[in-house]
Amino acid sequence: QEQLVESGGGLVQAGGSLRLSCVASKSIFSSAIISWYRQAPGEQREVVAHITISDNYYIADPVRGRFTISRDNTRNTVYLQMNRLKPEDTAVYYCNTYPWRDQYRGQGTQVTVSS
Repeated sequence: QEQLVESGGGLVQAGGSLRLSCVASKSIFSSAIISWYRQAPGEQREVVAHITISDNYYIADPVRGRFTISRDNTRNTVYLQMNRLKPEDTAVYYCNTYPWRDQYRGQGTQVTVSS
């Protein structure tokens, strides 16, 4: 079954760090752009970052300079390293392809940043 599974969220104080992991099925990992999205309560889902199979990447303006994205080809895993977290980073974070495909929607992982 093709899927992406997120993990690594939690509660952290402002200024802290978290690393999210996304384990993808091999078929997805080897062919698709993998993206992190987030959705805060009452807000639309937004792209946070994505990375191609060639390691080209994009980081959204609100998190640029604080978040980095990387991939481990031996583990079919994409990481989102989040540093200097802010309360406005609080959201459910999802891993999916870019563009988003509903068929790959997972449970997401909750990130809560306290002030």
